[in-house]
Amino acid sequence: MGQTASDDIHRLAEAAGLQCAWRDVEGRDQIVAGDALARILEHLGYETGTQRKRAASLKRALEAGTGLPPLVVTEVGTETPLPTRTSSAELTDEQGVTQRLTITDGALAPVALPGYYDLVLSDGTCRLAVAPAACPLPAATGKRLWGTSLQIPSLRGTHETAFGGLGELSEAVLSLAQVSCQAVAINPVHALFPGVGDDFSPYSPSSRTFLNTAIADPALLGLGPLKASHGAALVDWPSAMPDHLAALRESFAGLSPEQRARIAAADGRDDPGLSRHALHEALFCHFRAQGARDWRDWPARFRSPDSAASQRFAEQHADEIAFHLYGQWLAREGLSAVQDGARAAGMSIGLIADLAVGVRPYGSDCWAMPGAMLSGLTIGAPPDPLGPLGQNWSITGFSPEGLRSSGYAPWIAMLRSALRSAGGLRIDHAFGLARLWVIPEGGECADGAYLTYPFLDLARLVTLEAHRAEAMIIAEDLGTAPPGFTSAVTHRNMLGMRVLWFERAEDHGFIGAHDYPANCVAMTGTHDTPTVAGWWSGRDLAWAEELGRLPEGVDRQKAEEIRDWDRGLLWSTIGSEDRPAADNPDPAVHAALAQIGKSPAVIAIAPIEDLLAQTEQPNLPGTTSGHPNWRIRQDAPLGDRLREPGTLSRIAAISCAESNLRG
Repeated sequence: MGQTASDDIHRLAEAAGLQCAWRDVEGRDQIVAGDALARILEHLGYETGTQRKRAASLKRALEAGTGLPPLVVTEVGTETPLPTRTSSAELTDEQGVTQRLTITDGALAPVALPGYYDLVLSDGTCRLAVAPAACPLPAATGKRLWGTSLQIPSLRGTHETAFGGLGELSEAVLSLAQVSCQAVAINPVHALFPGVGDDFSPYSPSSRTFLNTAIADPALLGLGPLKASHGAALVDWPSAMPDHLAALRESFAGLSPEQRARIAAADGRDDPGLSRHALHEALFCHFRAQGARDWRDWPARFRSPDSAASQRFAEQHADEIAFHLYGQWLAREGLSAVQDGARAAGMSIGLIADLAVGVRPYGSDCWAMPGAMLSGLTIGAPPDPLGPLGQNWSITGFSPEGLRSSGYAPWIAMLRSALRSAGGLRIDHAFGLARLWVIPEGGECADGAYLTYPFLDLARLVTLEAHRAEAMIIAEDLGTAPPGFTSAVTHRNMLGMRVLWFERAEDHGFIGAHDYPANCVAMTGTHDTPTVAGWWSGRDLAWAEELGRLPEGVDRQKAEEIRDWDRGLLWSTIGSEDRPAADNPDPAVHAALAQIGKSPAVIAIAPIEDLLAQTEQPNLPGTTSGHPNWRIRQDAPLGDRLREPGTLSRIAAISCAESNLRG
């Protein structure tokens, strides 16, 4: 690439929101090659092949941020710059009350109350979103607020099933409420692919706005239960998912006309997004039976929800569409029932939902709203010393320009779906609010670049929707934060995650409980880290050896020596007696739970595996085989395990530490 062309590409990349340079985890500045930028720009819709095309693309990129957008996002008490020459504005709130506001030097006068408004100017109209200054926080009581995190499919209940669903979750939540648990953080419940058992990671969904019907349980809503199925120690997804879909079809077929009418009246069929998703599911099942893997393999005339062929299919298969709407209704109303039950049982927060960072490129969201999604680009992480090849998560996300041009409608709809039946929301890889590492499909991770997102707008909309839902926000911030990210989310009361394993002092030892910040969630682990018992006993090292994942030049003996040193560092911080042996992890689990319980964090959350002192973790990052990711079942209903003396002792450790708390 010539010098002139390279200069053109870099100017265009900057105008299009691509970061031509970035700083790695070791603080070294990295420059993205012009050829890599050009490939990404082409996928963003900017032609780069000739000087004339680059000039036209640059003009379009520079004009993209001008003019009055469909939605202007601001916050209370803040003057809002507007691209307008008018001197006054009319503002109408959601109750129909209109007020006049002045515009001084191109800035709209501050608005006092959060909400969505219609804004009428002399030269145009738009919507105005006004966020409050900060997200809600749980009320301070002077007592330790604590919760647990769990994977819904891992649960067992009184009814034998191949994997856990909302019925098992309801039983678990009610049992947890009896032992003073105030919050239950669940895995993402986004829509997967109906009846398909080879794509079951909850973090690789088909849609983030609609729900996973595999968790649906008609019995939770007073309908007949699904037929019992064998519950093995590991979920056999390839057989369990088709079986569950077949059982749901039987449930739908058994509905009375009165039940169908009641469900149809309440299932939100006036929501065009829901109708498109149900159409996608129906088409997916139809063409999957003919051997097509996803919508990219469908006949071209069905690759748009608005095509004549797709609409004709919907008319001709109305009962199939109604079935998929039924599944969404079951999941939506079932989640609401679980949350209502949690609050009625005394939980101050109840469910904490989980928002995945992206979706499969071949799923419902990308089929239903292509203009809002990235095309030809996947999301991942750049190369670093821990991952020299980088990471490609094989998912994609919203297009920054697609969000702006749509008035952020898909973003708002997704947030509302996640918050509809929850007292809190965890945003996975929250750095994605500011930037995402995007990789051209078929390219190497090193061929990627950071794509900038409208961070301030997205953060304000999260704050506004959290305010409307009266829900707390947890921003997963593990790793190197983009510039300005931490201060912005902290200012808005979005709680960062402080995980035991990563809270180290300058001498590499573990920090004390009182050194945790107050504006955080203190955690003993996540679904991606070893359990405390697993780490202490070296179970994670055994997996690393078995799967060939030990660091280069480190054998099992050396790894054990390093771990033994780390055990000493951890125990010197959390222990109070002689250090227990590696094959006696229970004292370490108890002490780790007490560590986060004594912290000043807003809430302490321990994975259910730590409350039960289990050694296996739900997921081993970077593996798709070998380790039973997302397949491990609990060996008994959670209510039974919570009554065991050892479990009650561990719950006391996390819940009874009342020093150094907010109040």
